[in-house]
Amino acid sequence: MTLDQVKSDLKEIQYYYAKQKELDGASRTIGASKITKKVELYNEAVRNAPVKLYEVYVSLYVNNNTQLTLSFDWDCSLEYVKRMTRKLRLFLKNQLEEGEEDE
Repeated sequence: MTLDQVKSDLKEIQYYYAKQKELDGASRTIGASKITKKVELYNEAVRNAPVKLYEVYVSLYVNNNTQLTLSFDWDCSLEYVKRMTRKLRLFLKNQLEEGEEDE
């Protein structure tokens, strides 16, 4: 798994949460999208994260906020949020790779 793959997955997860009601409604008709498995995989991984990284995940990907919004909410610089986002991606990459080794 690469950091680019994690970044791409997180964009997909963000989109899923932004459209969750519509997608969940559609799943009752045509079945659940495979994204739900990816969401659960990432949610499971992030539960092991330090609390700040967990909060970054929730704010950016579950609540669909921008990095700028998060920097205002936390009263910190945009650069700090970007650093935390990079740390989150690296953390998730490592967690997911560990999960692959366990299988």
